[in-house]
Order: sequence, then C-alpha cells, then structure tokens
Amino acid sequence: MHVAPLFLAIGLAAALDNGLAQTPQLGWNTWNSFACSMNETVILQAAEKIVSLGFRDLGYEYVVMDDCWSAGRNSSGYLIPDPEKFPNGVADVAKKVHAMGLKFGIYSSAGTLTCARYSGSLGYEEKDAAVWASWGIDYLKYDNCYNQGEEGTPKLSYDRYNAMGKALNATGRPILYSLCNWGVDGPWNFAPTIANSWRTSGDLINVWDRENVNCPCSELLGLDCKTPGYQCSVMNVLNKASYYPSKSFAGAWNDLDMLEVGNGGLTDDEAIAHFSLWAALKSPLLMTNVMTSIDAQTLSILQNTAVLAVSQDPESSSAVRIWRYYVDGGEIQLFSGSLSGGDQLVLLLNSSPKAREMNATLADIFWSDGPGGTASEIQSSWDVYDLWANRMSNATANSIIEGSNNATRPINMTALGGSESVYKKVPLPTSKALMGSKVGTVKANGRVTARVQPHGVALLRLREVATKDEL
Repeated sequence: MHVAPLFLAIGLAAALDNGLAQTPQLGWNTWNSFACSMNETVILQAAEKIVSLGFRDLGYEYVVMDDCWSAGRNSSGYLIPDPEKFPNGVADVAKKVHAMGLKFGIYSSAGTLTCARYSGSLGYEEKDAAVWASWGIDYLKYDNCYNQGEEGTPKLSYDRYNAMGKALNATGRPILYSLCNWGVDGPWNFAPTIANSWRTSGDLINVWDRENVNCPCSELLGLDCKTPGYQCSVMNVLNKASYYPSKSFAGAWNDLDMLEVGNGGLTDDEAIAHFSLWAALKSPLLMTNVMTSIDAQTLSILQNTAVLAVSQDPESSSAVRIWRYYVDGGEIQLFSGSLSGGDQLVLLLNSSPKAREMNATLADIFWSDGPGGTASEIQSSWDVYDLWANRMSNATANSIIEGSNNATRPINMTALGGSESVYKKVPLPTSKALMGSKVGTVKANGRVTARVQPHGVALLRLREVATKDEL
C-alpha cells in the first residue's frame, strides 16, 4: 500500500500555525457576480441559500465579502463600513452569518488603496486586523493593488504580507489568511509560513482556453510573471499551477482563483472539468455564482460529494501532472495523486475539441511512487470508480432548489456526524455519494481507459483489490 508523499508530512510542521484550512477552504465570494453592487441584503440572501440548499452541510462554510465595502477611515484611523450598504454595520452582518452556522470573510489590499480604489491596509495592518476581529471576521482576502512598488523580490512581498499576518495573529481571533498577490514574486515559496493560501496567477475568467492580451504571461513566464493581469482562461491558470504542486499542503494551499461554475461561458463538460481540476489540485473552492438563482446543473456540480471528498481528504496531497501531450486543437494530460486509505486519484484531461479514448498505465499513475515502472502498486489489481457517474439528476437538483419536502439528498452529512467527520473517513466502496460508481477493474501492470468529452475530464478513484491473503 502506498502512502502520501513525504512533503505532506513535512509541510504540516512548516505551515502557518493558526490551525485553519487543514483542508482547502470552501465557501462563496461576492465579487464575480456582484462586484461593487454587493451589500448587506446580497450577502445575507446568499448565506440563507447556502444553508437552505444544503451547501453548508457539505462543508461550504465561508461567506466572503469582497471589495467596495468601506467608507474610508474615521478620525482615529479605523476603517468604517459604507452606511448605505451596511446600515447596521459589518459586525451585525457577521453576527447574522454566524447565527446561520457559517463564517464571515472580508477583503482588503496590501496597498494604499484596494483594487476598486477604496481605502487599503498598507501601513494600517494592526488597526485593521483589530477592528476586523472586533467585528467577528473569520477570513481575510488580501489583494495586491496600489502596493507602492513594494514588490519585485520575494523578500519585499514577504515583508508586506507578513505584516498583516502578524497583525491577524496578534488579535487572538482565528482568521483564515488568503493572500492574493496573483503569483507575483513566487508566493508558493514564501507564503506557506505566513498565509493559509495564495493566488498563483492572474484573475480567472469563465473561458476554457483562449489567449488574451489582458493575461499576458504564458505558463512558463507565469513562474516569474511581472504582469499577471486578468481574464486568464481555465487552461492558462491550470498550466501555470501545475509546475509546483508540492508547495501545497495542509494549512497552506495553492489558490487557482475562485470558481466560475454557474457564471455562464463554460459548457457543462468544461464546468465539470474546472471543478474537478481545482479539487484535484487542492485549490480552495470559493463559489461566485448568484445563489438566489442557481440552476440544477450548477448545483449538481458544486454538490458532487465524491469530488468534494477528494478536495477535503485530510490525508491527501495535490494531484501531480504526470504527462502532457499536444494533439489537434489542444492537449491531453494525466494527473495522479494519493488519497486516504491507499486509494489513488486519476484525472484524465482532454482539452481538445473532440472526444477521445484516453488511457493511462499503472506505471504512469504510480510514477511518483516509483519512476520507470518500479512502484510496487503496479503489481496489484485496482477497482476503478467514476466520481461523476453518480452525479445528481436535474430532477433531484430542481427539487432541492424549489425547496420540496420530498427532495432526496444523496447524503445526509448531519446524520453521519457532519461533513468534516465524513471526509476524514475512508469511504466505503458501496457509498455512491462518496465513491461514484464502480466502472471496472484494472489488472496488475494494466491500464485505465476512459472516453473523455471535449474540454472534459475523467475523474477516477482507484482502490486496491484485496488479495486472498488479506481477506
């Protein structure tokens, strides 16, 4: 039986010691759907839907208010909320969100201004952290706009972001620290000791694969990108992050940016692939769709507990890209990663415009456990489970959205002790909600095969077949 890579265990000791984000954070953010038009009503309505639709019970616990919330500073230098957007104050919103069993997040920038040109926190770290803690804030998204030129070397960026990290810790309140400097100065090298997650590239847009002048850095330039930009495609962000999976571990995660599932622009297969890839690479999963008008397809993607179980598996690490080949109109890739209980995750990605029969040998799948076919795992047989084969039907999703008392949810997390408890356990092979459906067995020295749709993935979980001696 194989074990998780050593870097996972080493990383646990090196990560920011605030006890948070032991698995990638799950939640919802206001920005992509509302930008500066968000307010108290928008936030509370979204929070109510997160609860009533069952997202909270699946582990989506953070409701994060992005930019445009403040009205500057008072005479004492403390940030104050916009009284029109928050007539009862931010602390009141946080209290109401907490009453729903959720946690509340806020936004600022490590600059003199935020990206939307509201008051930033550079030079005000202690004051801002203190007031946020007094309001009951649980999460900070910390951006990189108007930074006074304090970037260009890892040390400059480290010092600027570490100032806020220290200020947050000094409050005594556990506040998840989400660093958002778009990959400038390689945060994957300096952020793990000061933050719970860090953005790896420019802002994601709901486009599968397209070059864009607003996202000027290619994937290799992305390792040292001076102008990360925005409107970066799913494939652009993915390919940049695929070079350093080992930098991600419990309490400290590569952040590929917020989810675009449910925001239009992506086909159903593309949305499935986007969600699967982000989960496999252990990125935080922050929804950004309009929760009050969510559709059945979006809900069935975001509530696939077999995929969430991969994201939230506390014993697993980020999947690693094993191979990549260019084909007509795109490329194909194999990602593989360890899961708890000795299981293995396999993701076959087809970014080309036509469906393909894809395969991966056990030697490739277990390459990280022994290059060149030396891994002992390839001598075993493995049952293959398709994590999307038991996707919630549109009828079931619609019944949940409509609030039907007869809606049958795939799994009752509360009855099983809560999502955290469920995700900690190795799922039973009979649990379709957590394992999908068994689609075959691959023999020793064999290969896994799957037909993968255009711009789609096959997401598979392998479980070793017990030998007679083990039965």
